Amino acid sequence: MGPMSSEDFTYEEVGATRERGHYPPGFHPLHVRTRIGEGEEVFRRAAEAVLTWELHRAVGVGVDASADRAVPGADVTVTLAGMIKAPCRIVWTVDEPRRAGWAYGTLPGHPETGEESFVVDRTGDGTVWLTVSAFSRPAKWYARAGGPATRGFQHAYARRCGTVLRRLCAEFQPE
Repeated sequence: MGPMSSEDFTYEEVGATRERGHYPPGFHPLHVRTRIGEGEEVFRRAAEAVLTWELHRAVGVGVDASADRAVPGADVTVTLAGMIKAPCRIVWTVDEPRRAGWAYGTLPGHPETGEESFVVDRTGDGTVWLTVSAFSRPAKWYARAGGPATRGFQHAYARRCGTVLRRLCAEFQPE
């Protein structure tokens, strides 16, 4: 993993998902927030699942990563439907007592152009949330041809991430 160069990415606004609610013009925004559960144990379990690719594998996508955990500069290729390869690179990570997650940006060969983040946070009342945020636009002909269906798939995928993470954390829920 060499130093990150913005020339490798297929878009200019590298790191923009770190700024909540900021979506560059010309991209389709995505923001899906799912309640995962309550308490410190749920937060720690959810954070670990997000930071180690466990969540993505449990959702059913292939993950080939150059690191066991999300770290800036790690290359990640996600395989969708067993055949569409989507190369990405980790842009930023956060691993704090009440917030953990990361974002990756698209590299040449990805069907989309943009960035997506997966962040688990624990609010003041102890509620644990997963927020999936992204901005994207089609890069390949088949992504463009999909139009609104492609965006529908992205929203469904983000919702599924929340459902699967809630299931992964179920054993840690207080009775």
